[in-house]
Amino acid sequence: MDLRDVDLMEDTWSTRVPHDTFALLRREAPVFWHDLEGEKAPGFWAVTRHADVRTVSRDTATYSSEAMGTFIADPTPEGLALMRMTLLNMDPPRHNRYRRLVNRGFTPRMIRMLQDQIEARARSIVDAVCEKGEIDLVAEVSAEMPAQVICDMLGVPGEDRGQIVEWTNTMVGFDDPYWRNTPEAGELAAAQIYAYCDTLVEQRRTDPRDDILSVLVHAEVDGERLTHDELDMFFVVLAVAGNETTRNLITHSVQALVEHPGARDELLADPDLWDTAVEECLRWGASIHNFRRTATCDTVLNGQQIKAGDKVVVYYLSANFDEDVFEDPFAFDVRRDPNDHVTFGGGGEHYCLGANLARVEIKAMVRELFTRLPDIEVVGEPLRMRSDFINGTNRMDVRFTPQPASAS
Repeated sequence: MDLRDVDLMEDTWSTRVPHDTFALLRREAPVFWHDLEGEKAPGFWAVTRHADVRTVSRDTATYSSEAMGTFIADPTPEGLALMRMTLLNMDPPRHNRYRRLVNRGFTPRMIRMLQDQIEARARSIVDAVCEKGEIDLVAEVSAEMPAQVICDMLGVPGEDRGQIVEWTNTMVGFDDPYWRNTPEAGELAAAQIYAYCDTLVEQRRTDPRDDILSVLVHAEVDGERLTHDELDMFFVVLAVAGNETTRNLITHSVQALVEHPGARDELLADPDLWDTAVEECLRWGASIHNFRRTATCDTVLNGQQIKAGDKVVVYYLSANFDEDVFEDPFAFDVRRDPNDHVTFGGGGEHYCLGANLARVEIKAMVRELFTRLPDIEVVGEPLRMRSDFINGTNRMDVRFTPQPASAS
């Protein structure tokens, strides 16, 4: 393989994680111009080394999220206006003001308060599948935990949870043949989830509750309440991020432990390793491939000249396997410490708001699963998502020796 063969777009990701491509880029062209055609033309700078990913992530003055959004394809003017209502697509100081609104729902204290509830949910989810012997892990386990948690935090009634998940799947999976969707279906799902949010918002105006949506409805930024569109976009981003990313992190964690039985056995023999094991799972299977930034001025990154207006795309999975940072990066080591992965971002203002919540969910769900179903194994080849943004798995069949449900 040489640099002429580099392809980091969706068809590559639908079949594999391109570790060979990333290794080549880190070695020969860590800031690499990736040509594109069509709506994503002319191309972008692919940033693959750990240090450079951190540099771009932390320098929001030079590398902007707000200028043209965080996806590789340039948005329409109308789409960009909507995107700029979300935290992902804001730059400081505006980003910092809005982030403070939702921070109170994700503080360490709030996450500690949720921990017992999350562990109880993990037991309930395993109870629902443990007697079956064979399941689609994505649908029956991985999707359940984050959907239950984020919908509760947003104030979505339990009976509507499945509909929220269906809408978010349609929105992010419109380019994936597994979902058999179209861009128009994605737009319709967005309109439906906005309308649903509007109904909840009206309820919270007169009947505020102990949930994040109530906080947003009654919050003020610079003396003004959030607009209708801003509330819709906050709701959608929290629903999508809370469902899609953690679902894939749980799936990747299970797959990694199944494929590394020695690490799994070591972990089950020593429960004190769970915290470092979760960090290694996060390093191994980052749920987001990349985020795009736009250069605000002419600059230089790792010796490469970058012009104002160029797309600069940071690749988290590549950074997580950087040989200069991680000793023997292709060894799955549940004792790895320190573990300076960038799965939740490369630091700075855009570090993932829900990082600690995701850690608690992954630890509770994966620990409960392997403790009670220790011989779980993957059946066949997992069906990967066709996306140049989300490192996802649409389906992963697993089997295990059936076990009785817990007494609780």
